[in-house]
Amino acid sequence: MSLSELTRHILFLSTLLIASNANAEVMSANLGTPLTFAEIERFSISVYPDGENLPEGQGTAEEGKMLYRQRCAMCHGKSGTEGPSHRLAGSVGLFSIWDPLRIKRIMETNGLLVMSTGQQWPYATTVFDFVRRAMPHTAPKSLTSNQVYALTAYILYLNDLIIENEVISRINLPGVEMPAAKRFEEASRQE
Repeated sequence: MSLSELTRHILFLSTLLIASNANAEVMSANLGTPLTFAEIERFSISVYPDGENLPEGQGTAEEGKMLYRQRCAMCHGKSGTEGPSHRLAGSVGLFSIWDPLRIKRIMETNGLLVMSTGQQWPYATTVFDFVRRAMPHTAPKSLTSNQVYALTAYILYLNDLIIENEVISRINLPGVEMPAAKRFEEASRQE
């Protein structure tokens, strides 16, 4: 290929590139409309381990017990251990593959996950976050903040982490020490 042919190819490719950039500015994918601040705010519900973004409200395990019976027991069982869904309370320990009683323990728990929410989750604030965002399974995000605080308090109470009449709110929920906290490494959030 001669120098003049190479120059022509380069000019041709440059022209194509410039033309495609010009068309890109004119053409739009038109894939939706920008969200308003109010729309973004409605979905900005993540609660962080340190309690950032917890809403106003409060609840006790006493209040959560009645709500649990109405909205949660059908999936998690009367005491939070029967299932058929994830165990909320108690633990018979991890089932090691080398545990000689592994089969017996699995049969005793009906094959449910052995590590309950109370034993597995490192932060009480993330229990709140999950309940608010995903429960009840049949109607996610349908609970008020007070109801979520009450259910979170009830789950903590079932795991002997708080007393039954303790008021849980955005002030003290981040201070509830979960048994699994020491098994996790904390990562810092990039701002």
